[in-house]
Amino acid sequence: MSPVVAAVCEARRSRQPVPAAPLAGLLPDAEAAYAVQDQVARELGWFAPGVPRHWKSGGPSREAVLTHAPMPDAGIWASPARAGAFHLNLRQVEAEVALRLARDVTPAQAAALTHEQAASLVDAMTVAIELVDSRWSDVRQAPALLKLADQQSHGAFVFGAWQPFVARDWAQQDCVVRIGAGAPQAFRGTHTLGDPTWLLPTWLRHVSRHGATVPAGTVVTTGTWCGLLPAQAGDRVHVAFEGIGEAEVQL
Repeated sequence: MSPVVAAVCEARRSRQPVPAAPLAGLLPDAEAAYAVQDQVARELGWFAPGVPRHWKSGGPSREAVLTHAPMPDAGIWASPARAGAFHLNLRQVEAEVALRLARDVTPAQAAALTHEQAASLVDAMTVAIELVDSRWSDVRQAPALLKLADQQSHGAFVFGAWQPFVARDWAQQDCVVRIGAGAPQAFRGTHTLGDPTWLLPTWLRHVSRHGATVPAGTVVTTGTWCGLLPAQAGDRVHVAFEGIGEAEVQL
């Protein structure tokens, strides 16, 4: 077992974050980080054989390299949700839109898929709240590859009710986030990729890169509309996207 895999597994099992600094430089590239994701999932028994059902994907711009991570089922909740005893080292919030595949996608189909064709693969969408977390105690200084290896800093996801997917003017899409007693925060057209479906070809090529067909019903979240917002234990988090729906979680 590599030192990075061992550190992430220990942090998850003990519920205590560990320092990233001693491991800096051990991962040469993104493929090494993705290999850690896979090995941690096997060690902790997260997934049955086959393609995991839930994924997160995204990036800061269309010019940036997008990153991806499968999400453990234990941290997938239907809204309204209560975090309860679920362990979180951090409590940070992202407001997102999740998409669901309408049909199976083979590796060959993923390789040929264009951004213009991507929306045709989606049958449903919903509001999603990501609770961002980290197994690194020095997360602010942790190298990007170690964050990627740690499921791209994933904690849990809350999904609202699924709605049929329809084409939208994403530049005019409104989103409102309420956290605890704080004032509502409003966002419009702030998705970093302009259109959440834009990432589908890159994500599907990643998931199918070892020859797997991505099955119908697989879900991907598509990145934050609100940046990264702080929350704390006891807060109620509510996110609404006009025309799509809402989700909430009690921390």
